[in-house]
Amino acid sequence: MINFRKACLSALALLAITACSVNPVTGKREITLVGTQSEIRMGEQNYLPMRQSQGGEYDVDERLTEYVTGVGNRLAAVSDRELPYEFVVLNNSVPNAWALPGGKIAINRGLLTELNSEAELAAVLSHEIVHAAARHSARQIERGMLLQGLVLATAVATSDSDYGNYAIGGASIGAQLLTQSYGRKAELESDLYGMRYMSRAGYDLQGAVSLQETFVRLSEGRSADWLSGLFASHPPSRERVETNKRTAASLPSGGETAAERFKAMMDKTMAAIPAYEAYDEGRIALAENDAVKAVVQAEKAIGLFPGEANFYALRGDARLLDEHYDMAVTNYDSALRRRDSFFYYYLQRGRAQEKLGNDSAAARDLEKSLTLLPTAPAHNALGDIASRRGDKTAAIEHYRKVADGKGELADSARSSLVKLDLEDHPSTYILTRCDADSSGKLLVTIKNGTVLAVDNVRVSIEYTDPSGGRKSLQKSLGGRLMPGQVSSVSTGLGPYQAGGTCPATVIAARIAD
Repeated sequence: MINFRKACLSALALLAITACSVNPVTGKREITLVGTQSEIRMGEQNYLPMRQSQGGEYDVDERLTEYVTGVGNRLAAVSDRELPYEFVVLNNSVPNAWALPGGKIAINRGLLTELNSEAELAAVLSHEIVHAAARHSARQIERGMLLQGLVLATAVATSDSDYGNYAIGGASIGAQLLTQSYGRKAELESDLYGMRYMSRAGYDLQGAVSLQETFVRLSEGRSADWLSGLFASHPPSRERVETNKRTAASLPSGGETAAERFKAMMDKTMAAIPAYEAYDEGRIALAENDAVKAVVQAEKAIGLFPGEANFYALRGDARLLDEHYDMAVTNYDSALRRRDSFFYYYLQRGRAQEKLGNDSAAARDLEKSLTLLPTAPAHNALGDIASRRGDKTAAIEHYRKVADGKGELADSARSSLVKLDLEDHPSTYILTRCDADSSGKLLVTIKNGTVLAVDNVRVSIEYTDPSGGRKSLQKSLGGRLMPGQVSSVSTGLGPYQAGGTCPATVIAARIAD
């Protein structure tokens, strides 16, 4: 067994930020790299972008959100750690629930529709409360800090495809936590202490047993959406079912199931299931570039449940796909009248306005979308608008936020960035390396690190010989260099010690004709 004191002292010496503390839930001593205030701050910083990227708030039934919040607060009040807990219902059909550090907890509409009682809802929420209270999310971050030097930042979403892929990218703490499995120990720990919280709050513990039985059954016979949702980070198992049964037997029996109360609170949402099923079918059609089917499904959904903004946005997306940009704008207007706090509607209306040539209106919408969730499509479009306006500095700033990603949109941003910035900052894009040639003289190699062909590359060399004498010269590489291609030039300067400071700098280059 690792000596706890020695481990703490070693971590402190290495990181200068380590503390050794007692876990407030388990009572076990552990190394702590992320303090309580940092946990709370991380949760607060990531809560809005994570809610946005996961579908936004489910606001067409405010009574349901108030109900879920009430159940969550009832459980939080008996938890072992005081945190600024918050609970939200997200407008997402994928069955999922998650917790960020500091007590920010979300449950999807799609998971609520699979539950049968308030006791089962309490089992979900208490489980997530433990993940936050017992620092499971924080420990994942700490492992990343130790192993990878993790930087805490909200990343730009780099997707340029369908709506479901607008989630925040891998550099975001929130996104990483939603896609990582907690592991067997953390899951069993959350089940155990979550059931203790249920007992303290007066809920029937069979709700936790039946919940896991439902999850196991569904994981064995349900679509991949289930596996990509709750089960990706909370894998179900027969072991968890049996363990929950033993835990229930060890705690006081009785407590509320509140099945009828739960069903009454879910009436409106359950009645809307056919509308959301039509909407989800429309999203699938849109991903397959079938604008006609997407419109049919959107109109079916609107007919069944006209208050949902997403349905109008789907129809707008279909109109955007078939290049009826004015009709797209009209539909996004309808979506925003119903929900004006969701990034996607502003983003899509901005893209449609840009297609219509309305750059000022487009920029307003795109900038508004960025305040809710940074996305690559918004930054790329704003880069294009700034470039057309002659605002080179702003265009470069927007393109750089996209260029580090992957996919066609990132490739486009890199191309635009090089076109604007290569001649001003050639050494940023044309890479240099210095080696000793067979005669021990300085050999300079350059590499085209851009996505475009370049030519007229010129290198400045400031060489200092062993006696301290300085020599300056320039070398031109006049030929065309394709993306990723390398070229070398002998300088005749030497001797040069391999591994020393490279005295060569690219001072000129241009996009090849």
